[in-house]
Amino acid sequence: MSPRAAPPRFGPLQLALAAAGTAAATLDLCMDGWVAAEYARRGHPGWAALSLSVLAAASAAAQACSWLWLRSDPPALRPAVPLLLLAALHLLQLGFFFRCLYALKVGWRVCWAKAEEEDEQRHMAFLSHDISMLRLFETFLENTPQLTLLLYIVLRTNKAELSQGLGMGTAFLCVSWSLLDYHQCLRSFLQDKYELSQTSSVVYFLWNLFLICPRILAVALFALLWPHGVAVHFILVWLAMFLWVNLQGTDLMESPGPEQLYRAMVAVILYFSWFNVAPGRTLYRSIIYHGFILVDSTLLALAWLWGRAPSEEHSYLLPVVSAALPCYLLGLGLRVTYYKWLHPNVQVHQEGRYDEVDANGRSDGVEFRSFLEPDLVNRRMQWLAQTHFSWSQPAQRHILNGAAAVESAV
Repeated sequence: MSPRAAPPRFGPLQLALAAAGTAAATLDLCMDGWVAAEYARRGHPGWAALSLSVLAAASAAAQACSWLWLRSDPPALRPAVPLLLLAALHLLQLGFFFRCLYALKVGWRVCWAKAEEEDEQRHMAFLSHDISMLRLFETFLENTPQLTLLLYIVLRTNKAELSQGLGMGTAFLCVSWSLLDYHQCLRSFLQDKYELSQTSSVVYFLWNLFLICPRILAVALFALLWPHGVAVHFILVWLAMFLWVNLQGTDLMESPGPEQLYRAMVAVILYFSWFNVAPGRTLYRSIIYHGFILVDSTLLALAWLWGRAPSEEHSYLLPVVSAALPCYLLGLGLRVTYYKWLHPNVQVHQEGRYDEVDANGRSDGVEFRSFLEPDLVNRRMQWLAQTHFSWSQPAQRHILNGAAAVESAV
């Protein structure tokens, strides 16, 4: 059984980063409202309605997840607020911001108060992991579609307003922040000897960036050719991804209904970026996914090249489109670099260990932290960490069985 350990400590730096993340989310919301208002003021109510619809749908999905998680959490970990008030906050689309403010309050107490410090550290880690997941979900449900819409409008009008530039900047900031924060939370479940360097976080961010940007460009270019066709394309690809996620199986939520909501959200993420949802080796799944996205994005870009008028003003985009494929391939190269040299399993194999289960049921895969207080461990983020870092089904079963054994022993 893995040795018991406390979560990484939450200090003043982490508190400052949490406050900055809350400020960035607030700024992004304000910028989305400003951009939509500018569209309406300039006589484009359709663009304004589409922008607000994306914002509302992403917010509703994130609020639903937040509320479902709160209801399933141990009572001791919930804010000391009546459930009716929490429900009202989520209906008003304020649940995520309430979580952020409550986490800042607990984080302040953790940093400057000494009473029950270890329990407060675990409580803060639990809260931070939920916020990280919600931020990632809302980012890919709202910021990546908003980036695509903003890029389409800029290309359509051949000019960029101040609000659009700032909107794209804040959306990109939120995407970057959510990816790095999510990766940091995944790392917190690894034992110290397997914790990843900051280099791994940078490579993790860069390969996601280099894979997402060409995808957004391809969808925006296709929208220039056939604006209504993008909706058809999104629905068809989303349905394919939703079916694929269902076939892989997930176990994040507490009941089947909410699990379908989670899978629907993951299908949206997969429209833009890779997101692992099942344990075991991901090589073949990754090849299938990236091959599909590469072919799909290439067809979208070729459709724009084929259908655009020869005298069109967008001829300056030809070098950009030509650079999209090398950019995507660079992203794939960085992803291979991450898994070949920076993934924790690299260290496992360097130590001469193999991913097998012996007669005693022990697996030689990556070892995860076993916490003294299992009720204070965020099971949702723990599951995602296991799917991200585990190498095979036997290792996954060992991790889950080890966590259950710790829980029964306490």
